[in-house]
Amino acid sequence: MNIVTAEEAVSVVSDGHRVYIHTAAAAPQRLVQALTERARSLNRLEVVHLHTEGAAPYAAPEFAGRVFTNALFIGANVRPAVAEGSADYIPVFLSEVPALFRRGILPLDVALVQVSPPDRHGFCSLGVSVDATRAAVESARVVVAQINPNMPRTHGDGIVHIDDIDYAVEVEDPLPEHAPPVLSEIERAIGRYCAELVEDGATLQMGIGAIPDAVLAALIHH
Repeated sequence: MNIVTAEEAVSVVSDGHRVYIHTAAAAPQRLVQALTERARSLNRLEVVHLHTEGAAPYAAPEFAGRVFTNALFIGANVRPAVAEGSADYIPVFLSEVPALFRRGILPLDVALVQVSPPDRHGFCSLGVSVDATRAAVESARVVVAQINPNMPRTHGDGIVHIDDIDYAVEVEDPLPEHAPPVLSEIERAIGRYCAELVEDGATLQMGIGAIPDAVLAALIHH
């Protein structure tokens, strides 16, 4: 593992590369910004990711025709680009995404991830988002990690050894957060109606958005 600057780390990205970005609140914002600046001198760069929190400047109109964003889940930061046709969306089940990387259906040149500092055995944690990122790390030709002490260590096999990280950038930044939406009266009413259908002891699978938030709010005194 080589400790470098963010700019030095993304210098491994070249024309025609497919770059994976870590998911949700684990999106490595320092590397994302450096990649965006790097993209100004590149062509046919493809960025692939699931939902990511924080900024996605590579999806801005100025990069249309230079950077192609391939979203496996549409978040607010890339939705305008998808709507305008400068980015694409692949409808796929989350459970199927790791196989896209491991089987070479979407071969990855570079994976940009954010991890916790290594423990005494040299293992870093993928923290708050393991999902398909473990497969991306195993499959990418080059792994670039943003090492952040604010990334919590989580249990399970979502770990990466420093020997499997090619370049590392040390930062101490807050993780990007998902801001809760301001609920309208209609959304609150829908939430109350849905909450009435939930029985004691029920197991819920919640999505992202105003309605799931409204349902959860209505369940506080259920």
